[in-house]
Amino acid sequence: MYVADSRANSPTLDDARAGGTPSASAEGVVRPSAGRRRAAIAPTVLALGTVSLVTDVSSEMVTAVLPLYLVAGLGLSPLGFGLLDGIYNGFSALVRLAGGHLADRGGGRHKWVAGFGYGVSALCKPLLLMAHSLTPIGLILAADRTGKGLRTAPRDALISLSSTPETRGRAFGVHRAMDTAGALFGPLVAFLILRATVDGYDAVFTVSFCVAVFGVLVLVLFVPGGRREGAARKGAARDGAARDSAAQDGARPTLRAAVGLLRRRDLRRITVCALLLGLATVSDSFVYLLLQRRLGVPDRWFALLPIGTAAAFLLLAMPLGRLADRVGRWAVFLAGHGALLVAYALLLTSWHGTALPYVVLTLHGGFYAATDGVLMAAASEGVPEALRSSGLAVVQTGQALARFACSLMFGAAWTVWGDRAALAGAALALAVCAAFSLTLRPSTAPEGSVTA
Repeated sequence: MYVADSRANSPTLDDARAGGTPSASAEGVVRPSAGRRRAAIAPTVLALGTVSLVTDVSSEMVTAVLPLYLVAGLGLSPLGFGLLDGIYNGFSALVRLAGGHLADRGGGRHKWVAGFGYGVSALCKPLLLMAHSLTPIGLILAADRTGKGLRTAPRDALISLSSTPETRGRAFGVHRAMDTAGALFGPLVAFLILRATVDGYDAVFTVSFCVAVFGVLVLVLFVPGGRREGAARKGAARDGAARDSAAQDGARPTLRAAVGLLRRRDLRRITVCALLLGLATVSDSFVYLLLQRRLGVPDRWFALLPIGTAAAFLLLAMPLGRLADRVGRWAVFLAGHGALLVAYALLLTSWHGTALPYVVLTLHGGFYAATDGVLMAAASEGVPEALRSSGLAVVQTGQALARFACSLMFGAAWTVWGDRAALAGAALALAVCAAFSLTLRPSTAPEGSVTA
């Protein structure tokens, strides 16, 4: 792997400079000429990965202690926690389309829309110090997730636009690996703060705010703006090397055009599958609470459970992203949900061995490594550059809304029937939705183009 300038990532631009022409595969995917190195990771991807790393240290510090803070500290019921967890994981769906549209509508202002979202989330961290009941905590979490909703699609669009189709899965894998490095350190920092301070939760929220502000500064200072990269791509189109892409980019970035992207069969199928599978994806917090109950993990060690998921995600994100480029993104995406189904099954068994948490958390992290960036890489194919942020936001919105609904339903089922019955229902639903998604396999969009 080597680092190349984002303007050199496009094979059409490089071939135009060299006086040659790019070759095309049978699937219509542009391939670089023979002899060129293909494994380029743009500086934009690395800079955004750094921002995500720092920001995830901040957000995962809060996420690691939030379930215990709400259930054990404030005494919320599983249903009440399910409501707040649904807000935390799904409220961003309400603004993702807006974030994607604003980035596209601004003529490539992806960086600044993403920066505003990061800033909103950072400002919410200290507000948790003043919230001690369901309503104010819910409002603060909603505002925090609004910031996440605004930034996610523009950020992923920048990654997609600065990568070639052949390396897109790898680029998302690199970003997600750096992002997950932050998720690995965040719970560890929270654990150390809880051990070292008297008012542990307040200290966690305060340090989280400081780290989040630093992440915003990294974005402002080191992430290139979208206009320069867009100019490079349009320059390549003017050279005649990317006429089809240029024609697609003529689409006007309107909300109607964004929703109209669902008329594309492959994107529509990806969105439907993401929604259905999201309905059966139990949130991370519930998985950790289930593990704690099964194993009797002391409260002081609870914040370390997310580290297992993050470590597996970190180690597997890049290899699985590269595998998705080679063997097909849809196969890797569904295999990730298979790993999650196995994790559910293990939590339902009577096995209480010492290896149980390691196996479950490894499968849990593998699920994210095989689905998170891979889904965005798959959805990027066939979406015009002028609507790239909006197109990704459409898929993310469906998935986030589904996970919001899943948190509510799982919390209610846990309250009424107990945790095992709730998890058994989620496992059955995941198996059915995965089988249905297998039949809806998109024909071209999710497939990689790199040969071994």
